[in-house]
Amino acid sequence: MTQYMLSVMGREGDPQPSDAEVQQIYQRVDAFNQKITAAGIWVFGGGLHEVSTSTVVDGTGTDVVTTDGPFSEAKEFIGGFWVLEAPDLDAALKLAAEASQACGDPVEVRPFIDEAQFLAEHGIDA
Repeated sequence: MTQYMLSVMGREGDPQPSDAEVQQIYQRVDAFNQKITAAGIWVFGGGLHEVSTSTVVDGTGTDVVTTDGPFSEAKEFIGGFWVLEAPDLDAALKLAAEASQACGDPVEVRPFIDEAQFLAEHGIDA
């Protein structure tokens, strides 16, 4: 089984749902979470605070630099995510369709790197 990250994508300027719509979204997401937990494929997940609460930490230079705000100035942002296990990409995409319907936003799917395979492909001893 491969682990996949299903990222819930938000866009600046999208209309905010009403409280009643938010309640329905939470109920659908809770049902989806219960389904993937019962199936034993849920690894981790959660919603994120507003993108404006982001802080970027850059330790690539001689000094560590912290900057308020998101790394990317894009209109799109990650609003939440699931990490789950699926046998293949097709299964992950099917789950992402359910996740998207549950949360009411587009969902991006990316597989995690298989560390052992990555190390072997790059000739790195573990």
